[in-house]
Amino acid sequence: MLNRRLYAEVTERLENIPAVAILGPRQAGKTTLALQLADQRTSLYLDLQLDTDRAKLDDPAPYLLEHSDKLIVLDEIHRVPELFGALRAVIDTNRRNGRRQGQFVILGSASPELLKQSGESLAGRLAYTELCGVDLLEAAQISVEDSPKSQTEILNALWLRGGFPDSFLATTDKNSYQWRRDFVTTYLLRDIPDLGPAIATETLRRFWTMLAHLSGGLLNRSTLARSLDVNATTISRYLDLMVDLLLVRRLQPWHGDLGKRLTKSPKIYLRDTGVLHSLLAIDSREHLLGHPKLGDSFEGFVIEQLLSAIPSDTTATFYRTAAGAEIDLVLEFGLERWAIEIKHSSSPSPSRGFFEGCRDIQATRKMVIYPGAESYSIKNEVIVTPITTIMRDLVSRR
Repeated sequence: MLNRRLYAEVTERLENIPAVAILGPRQAGKTTLALQLADQRTSLYLDLQLDTDRAKLDDPAPYLLEHSDKLIVLDEIHRVPELFGALRAVIDTNRRNGRRQGQFVILGSASPELLKQSGESLAGRLAYTELCGVDLLEAAQISVEDSPKSQTEILNALWLRGGFPDSFLATTDKNSYQWRRDFVTTYLLRDIPDLGPAIATETLRRFWTMLAHLSGGLLNRSTLARSLDVNATTISRYLDLMVDLLLVRRLQPWHGDLGKRLTKSPKIYLRDTGVLHSLLAIDSREHLLGHPKLGDSFEGFVIEQLLSAIPSDTTATFYRTAAGAEIDLVLEFGLERWAIEIKHSSSPSPSRGFFEGCRDIQATRKMVIYPGAESYSIKNEVIVTPITTIMRDLVSRR
């Protein structure tokens, strides 16, 4: 079974709330997870890509109420956004009849329409969760059950191929690379036009590729606008779409009243490093290790792994000042403030700017994440540690 942790999380939420939305890009494994949930109870699965299933919901409320004794899975719900109003009525009717939890699992590719409609119609009735593919903890479990690999081998494979199941589980790196190239083409030709505003395919491919080259850097709308011969407002619209589709992460800068000049622009990352590498034409580990984007790619990979594990009340930012203080990732939850530097090195050493940043923000925990397998302490109470160690710590706090 893939995505065991998310399976347990969704199961728990369904015990306390009427509906759970699983959001994520296409091919991330949402339908597989939902069908695993449905197999454990009496259920009804409707794929709203199919005319036959959409026809069943021409008059949705009576049909859904007729199946109130089942867990109802609604796949591709963004195709029928008018359903959200009916879902609210059905949930409220079932509440009056004594059923208050476990009614619907809603799947969508995180289109703006989906988020807007669900937020307006199902407030207080719907919990959100994201599924963006296999993470390191899941990959390690797959290795145990399939063909045992070392922690380093698992990390390298997931980093190169990314977390989409068909890419990660491909028989060879070549097959994985071809799958990701086809994935990008399909998204450009079919999926993004279905989910968002009409944008010329070649323009969007160029924009996506530009974001790949920018990944790990500060957003500069003016530079992107000049390169695409559009205005900055159009760049913002394109970027909003890619963020809404969970293909791009926009990491915001840390803000506080420190009397220092802080960076105000967000940093941009392609969320799946396998897709990043395909857009950069990186088809092997050897090619990746010699590529100028190596450090930025590893940084984005680590950030996505950690953010897949954080408690829901965590704030994630980065810290940078005009004077050179910098922290790659700041995690804040409760009374804790973690400062994290990310280094692709077997013997990493924090920068001077990292220590300055830790003093500025009064970090309660200071860490350097590297691709090694052991944790150890260095000067100034800094811990050098593998990604999975921090992931497990974060998961335990959820």
